[in-house]
Amino acid sequence: MSTLHLFDLDGTLMYGSAAPVEISRQLGLTVEIAELEQEFSERRIEPPEFAQRLRSLWAELTEVQVRAAFDGAPWLAGIKEVWQEIRERGDYCAVVSLSPSFFVELLVEWGAHAAHGSVFPAVPFTLPLDTSGILTPARKVEVADRLCARFGVTRNDCIAYGDSMTDAELFAVVPVSVAVNARPHLAAVATHVYQGLDLREAYRLASLPRQASAGS
Repeated sequence: MSTLHLFDLDGTLMYGSAAPVEISRQLGLTVEIAELEQEFSERRIEPPEFAQRLRSLWAELTEVQVRAAFDGAPWLAGIKEVWQEIRERGDYCAVVSLSPSFFVELLVEWGAHAAHGSVFPAVPFTLPLDTSGILTPARKVEVADRLCARFGVTRNDCIAYGDSMTDAELFAVVPVSVAVNARPHLAAVATHVYQGLDLREAYRLASLPRQASAGS
C-alpha cells in the first residue's frame, strides 16, 4: 500500500514565517500583518475573518508580488528532494494549508501531487472572497480524506507534518505525525518531533517505522 505524506506550509515547510507574512512584506505591510497574525494565534479571530481581513489588506496585490514572496520565503532545505524520493517510491505528497490557494498551489511546481489552500479569488483581486472556501483545522481533515480517496489510500496510510494547533485535528486521525519546529502543545501529541532546517531529516524520522517493518 502506498503512503500519503500530508504537509502543512506555514511554519512547517517554511521556517519561522508564513505565506501571509511573506506576501504582506512585499506590500510593506509588516506591522499590519504582525498584528493580524497575533489576533489569529490568540484565537481572537477565526480563519474566515482572518481571510477576509487579508483580502482587504491585499487590495493592491499583484501576481509579481506573489511570486516574489514565494521565491524569497525561508523554505526548509530539501523539499524538492523529499518529494522526488516520495514519488520514486510510488508514494504521494500533498500540501494542505490554511494559507491562500494562489500561493499554496505554486508548490505543485516543486513536485507535490496536490496542493490545497484556502480558496481566494485570483490576483489581482476583482471578486469578493467567498468564506465557504476558507480552510479550518477540521476542513484540513476533510481535504485529507478527499486526497485519500483520490490516491486510493486510507487515513492509516498517511503521515502528517505540521507545526501548530491548526494541525492537531489531522495529527489525531493519522498513525504517524511529525511536529516540525512546532509549538510544545503540538509536539506533545506527535509521534515524532523535528527541530531543524532540512525537510530531509524530518522525512527520515517519519520513514523509520516503515523502514523497520520492511526489514522485519
